[in-house]
Amino acid sequence: MTSVVVVGSGIAGLAAALHATAAGCRVTLVTKDTLGHANTRFAQGGIAGVLFDDDSVDAHVQDTLAAGAGLADPAAVLLLATEGPQRIRELAELGVAFDRAADGTYLKGLEAAHSYPRIVHAGGDATGLEIEQALVAAVRAADIRVIEHAFLEDLVVTSRRVTGVDVLKGDGGQVRIHAGAVVIATGGVGQLYAHTTNPLVATGDGIAAALRIGAAVSDLEFVQFHPTVLAGGEAFLVSEAVRGEGAVLIDDTGRRFTFDAHPDGELAPRDVVARAIVRQMAAQGGRPVRLDATGIRATPVATAAFLAERFPTIDAAVRARGWDWAREPIPVTPAAHYLMGGIDTDLCGRTGVPGLYAVGEAARTGVHGANRLASNSLLEGAVFGARAGDVMAADALLAWPATAPAAPAPEPLPEPQEPQPGGEPFARAALQRVMWTDAGVERDEAGLARAAAVIAAWRDAASAPRTVSEHEDANLLLVAELVVAAARARAASVGAHFRRDGVTAPDPIPALEGSA
Repeated sequence: MTSVVVVGSGIAGLAAALHATAAGCRVTLVTKDTLGHANTRFAQGGIAGVLFDDDSVDAHVQDTLAAGAGLADPAAVLLLATEGPQRIRELAELGVAFDRAADGTYLKGLEAAHSYPRIVHAGGDATGLEIEQALVAAVRAADIRVIEHAFLEDLVVTSRRVTGVDVLKGDGGQVRIHAGAVVIATGGVGQLYAHTTNPLVATGDGIAAALRIGAAVSDLEFVQFHPTVLAGGEAFLVSEAVRGEGAVLIDDTGRRFTFDAHPDGELAPRDVVARAIVRQMAAQGGRPVRLDATGIRATPVATAAFLAERFPTIDAAVRARGWDWAREPIPVTPAAHYLMGGIDTDLCGRTGVPGLYAVGEAARTGVHGANRLASNSLLEGAVFGARAGDVMAADALLAWPATAPAAPAPEPLPEPQEPQPGGEPFARAALQRVMWTDAGVERDEAGLARAAAVIAAWRDAASAPRTVSEHEDANLLLVAELVVAAARARAASVGAHFRRDGVTAPDPIPALEGSA
């Protein structure tokens, strides 16, 4: 029986664990926090899929390719749209109570850059939480060993094959877990930025561990910034589905400014809307723009009732801050949300390193290109997590290392500027400020070069990590270095990667191979 370690407990990791178990593998799932605490639980908008007779796989494919700005992999996108409905129905069978109309059909939601309202949701705006809870219950009920509060320190490599993981337990002890295969499902890198929708656990641990053993990564320059996060205090995402229901973005004068940037206005692709907000904020002295949901229904009373029913989580968060969003616009700003790139994989989650798989936000499957289409993230986790789980036992029997895709040859990274003496000492908050300012919604060579120099100096001065927090810092620094390098290497503006000093034509960039 093939032994498998899955690292991470979001939708992709949980789906991989369940499918690998069903395929005959003996699975151990390790997670940095508790089993139910992952980015998935914070997903509000829903999950996209072709579930309605008047929709089509081709339309979903075309919407995804258009959002990806020409850099998504058509084969991966076709697979996502084709297998997606089956995975959504599988989630429903596991107990996810997707919201339904009186006749029993799924309620539809429209989000930016979709040509059809194909997003289904659960609990109004609690889709991720509903999915997480159902999958966690299924894992608890399955023959899966779960180790919580276990931090991925490093991957174990024997004869050029990944054969296990070293983890740090919550009590400070180190444990080595041997396995025939390891699945990285550790999520993204939101904690690189001063403003993010991601939880504290999103520190790029799996990507960094894969880099240290030479796995190839690509598209790290494509970081999606969600346009609408409540301004002031702890970042709280206001789902794009709110705009899909009719809320609009306005400036200080009450004008809907996003049409200046795109004919679709508030429902333009996320990168366009985020940039429009950043520029409008700069034009009005840094003050947030406002999201106006007051006109969704004919009266404030009707609007309040609708918002409370359709978006109960957001409604509670907004009102907890003292705002009545049925009667007044609320202040919003962009925040780092999702990494489109990651560890290079094939369509079954295999990386170029034998024995290593990657799924979910930690993986670069090719479905997102330069900009993720709204509500395709949960779908990607469900589809590719399941595919990886399905093939692992057969891969082991067929000795797949002989046929696994080879890791691309390493490409030279741009040389950073020499660090200046007397710079700011490292602290995670300092790194987050640097990344937000110089590698954020808009970039240019001067800022990226400055960020590269500062990060290089911090890495050179760093001592060997010992605690979980120190390991997280080291991982963030490593991934930050490659995000900045990828952003410097791509001179063209495309999708979520916008160069103030760049041209607009796509500029293909090769994969980067990991290094210490």
